[in-house]
Amino acid sequence: MKRVLVLAGTSQARELIGALPDGVQVTASLAGVTREPVDLGCPTRVGGFGGVDGLAAYLRAEQIDTLVDATHPFAAQMTRQAAEAAARVGVRHVILQREGWSPQAGDDWQFIDDFEEVARIIPAGRTVFLGTGRQTLTQFSNMTGRRLLCRVIDPPQRAFPFAGGQFVVGRPPFSIAEEVAFFTQEAVDWLVVKNAGGARSRSKLDAARQLGLPVVMQRRPALPDAAVVRSVADCLEWLAVQG
Repeated sequence: MKRVLVLAGTSQARELIGALPDGVQVTASLAGVTREPVDLGCPTRVGGFGGVDGLAAYLRAEQIDTLVDATHPFAAQMTRQAAEAAARVGVRHVILQREGWSPQAGDDWQFIDDFEEVARIIPAGRTVFLGTGRQTLTQFSNMTGRRLLCRVIDPPQRAFPFAGGQFVVGRPPFSIAEEVAFFTQEAVDWLVVKNAGGARSRSKLDAARQLGLPVVMQRRPALPDAAVVRSVADCLEWLAVQG
């Protein structure tokens, strides 16, 4: 029986797990960032592995045949560690990562590599929606003089890490109409997002286009040398070919 470990945390990971054929023994792994994650319908472990050494040891101990990295496109450290661990142990390894977003007619996007660049782009006195997650907030400590909004799934247990910011609680997905209403209500002037890709979270970009709001977009980190597929269907085909 095939033993597959799926590094999860994305909608693609959930879709893949639900589509795997009978005879595949699948285990999912979550980083543990969300306190109440969605049930994946399979045995699920939560928390880190302890770096490359820990993940390699897990792959050996659990006799994993195939490692599918379906983590977030910006989980660069985990993706790098997965590639190294799979190569060390000699298990099949594939990265399932959806295509990134590309600007369309009417979009006003500026691309950056580092969030510290944002302060040079967005003037003081503006209201900025940070669609980048709470774990990135320390990178915006130089954004004094702006009002910052960060949306989180779980109610925050700590205050915003610096003055001028506030958390907004909400669980995606959000429709375009919901995002338009939110941005209008909060008088948002700018969006800052990662190029995560996917249809579920694109609504904020569609809402920004509709409202004429400018967007600062962080480019994706480079991928390690590994097989890469862009859709669940392609991943299933890759797994079938590998046997």
